[in-house]
Amino acid sequence: MRTVLSRFFRLPRSPPSSVLRSPLRQAPPPLSSLLEHPIQDSFPGDHLKWMSVGSRRGSRFATGFTPLKPKELGSIIDLDRAKNCSPEELVSVWDDYHLGRGHIGASMKAKLYRLLDQRSITCRHFVIPLWKGSGYTNMFIQVQMPHILFTGLEDYKARGTQASPYFTVTHYTEFAETKDIVLIRGDIVFTSKLTDSEAQWLLETAQSFYLNDVRYKLVERFNKETHDFEFKDVLRVLEMPTL
Repeated sequence: MRTVLSRFFRLPRSPPSSVLRSPLRQAPPPLSSLLEHPIQDSFPGDHLKWMSVGSRRGSRFATGFTPLKPKELGSIIDLDRAKNCSPEELVSVWDDYHLGRGHIGASMKAKLYRLLDQRSITCRHFVIPLWKGSGYTNMFIQVQMPHILFTGLEDYKARGTQASPYFTVTHYTEFAETKDIVLIRGDIVFTSKLTDSEAQWLLETAQSFYLNDVRYKLVERFNKETHDFEFKDVLRVLEMPTL
């Protein structure tokens, strides 16, 4: 696999003609400046009734973040060279390149991306419990394609739209038409709060709630019928105990 990576992508100490450019860790903007329609300053409807569930670790965001634009695909990949890759090869090297770097590489079919995009228009928010040790920490997410933001619920409650996310996800659609794939890059902001494996799980779990018809009913209930939403239903779907 390293031979393939060396051929198309830029690895450490690799020649400059490769496809993938070295990733640079950048501090993300606050939620309010990254998205066109940031999370509201307060929860809509009856969300307040369950805001106390989950972890109470008293965490706070680090200071000093400045507004930055999400990384463009052209700053990661040599797009001209990538056009000559097969879809399978491009996906394989994209995924492998991001392993162990504080970044997550993934991909999805263009049809699934369009479904995720369509469903997120009216259902932008959800909450996902992340199991840590002997309990879980709730992660509040906002889906505004092509981005997904994950932040701790407790930290969001403390800072609102000025909070910075723990984990940001960007979908790149440059190859959706020609290769039927959408490349996905996740950037872990606070490595002290999320490991690579936890971030990968959060991304896959968020996708499952928006793409699985049965799970999506909970997302709809959270956004449209908050008085009927029960957090224990999310725990049951994920086979987590009610604490």
